[in-house]
Amino acid sequence: MRINRILLATPLVVVSLVIQVSVLARLQLPGAVPDLLLLVVLALALVYGHVGGCLVGFGAGLLADLAPPSDHAIGRYALVLCIIGYAAGLTRPDSGQHRSATVPLMVVIGAAIGSTLMYAGVGALVGDTAARHVGLVGLLLSATLYDLLLAPFVVPLVMAVARRTDNDPLAADGSGGSAGREPAYGWLSSRSGFKAGRTSLKKAGRLKGVKRL
Repeated sequence: MRINRILLATPLVVVSLVIQVSVLARLQLPGAVPDLLLLVVLALALVYGHVGGCLVGFGAGLLADLAPPSDHAIGRYALVLCIIGYAAGLTRPDSGQHRSATVPLMVVIGAAIGSTLMYAGVGALVGDTAARHVGLVGLLLSATLYDLLLAPFVVPLVMAVARRTDNDPLAADGSGGSAGREPAYGWLSSRSGFKAGRTSLKKAGRLKGVKRL
């Protein structure tokens, strides 16, 4: 993963997790908690693609698993966000930018539903039955509603910042490597042109000398 992407994703993930734990989780809203961390992962995945989205999702989920007051098995949310980030990154077009907000909106809806189902499914496998007591249907509806309400304020902003800062020096050197080779090739061509010029001048001088003779 590119260095500038890591430098941008790390503070975004940390800040979103702090806001989610210290502010959103204390609002005591019915049903699920608005998942700001999920929206940040989705926004970065829509810009960075499936590989970047997978890595960002895994790192963000693992940080959420380790951050207090986490009460679930470590790696549970990391697995969920890793899959969600990978799937969201697959929707990134070849041009690198979506032409409308329809696809990001559908990604948010699918991610809200998918992450809730996967989190509950993984919890059932490890013996966590909290979703049954709360009600899975209520969690799905509330999670989707909260994420949709929060998405217009988070996803476009994070995507815009990610696009603006997505200029990797290594990639620039790599692409600029071909550009950097142009002066070298130009130097070689100018040098060969200089040699060819000297050769032609010598030949011309010889021809003129022959004519003079």
